[in-house]
Amino acid sequence: MGPLNFFQVSVDSVHRSSTSFQGMVRNFPALFSSSVFPWAFRSMSVSVQIPYALRHECEGKAEVAVSAGSVQQALTALKNQQPKLYRNVCDETGAVRKHINLFVNESLIHRRDGLDTKLGPGDLLFIMTAVSGG
Repeated sequence: MGPLNFFQVSVDSVHRSSTSFQGMVRNFPALFSSSVFPWAFRSMSVSVQIPYALRHECEGKAEVAVSAGSVQQALTALKNQQPKLYRNVCDETGAVRKHINLFVNESLIHRRDGLDTKLGPGDLLFIMTAVSGG
């Protein structure tokens, strides 16, 4: 595929071929940034990975797809799509519960921009629950 043909890819076809697009984004991050293509990052599909301990709150699903450009937007989408799961992740004020950690791909969001952490196409948002006991 030549460079001109590549830029004619529609947002819909990006969703259909997210695996190849995800690979291109990872290989050429400067080319595929939100500053270069802001329209492409407005409502890209992000996969929210659900831990086993919380799957009973979302019909046993291991992942939920949401359209979001930031972690905060992903949580808002989760609130609309899976309210029971959302109540286990966030408290009444909308803050992430103390025993929950959120990761974007391999990075803890607190080490990035917190709930304002930007999400790109194909990113994974991991919900991790604390484990305790003796």
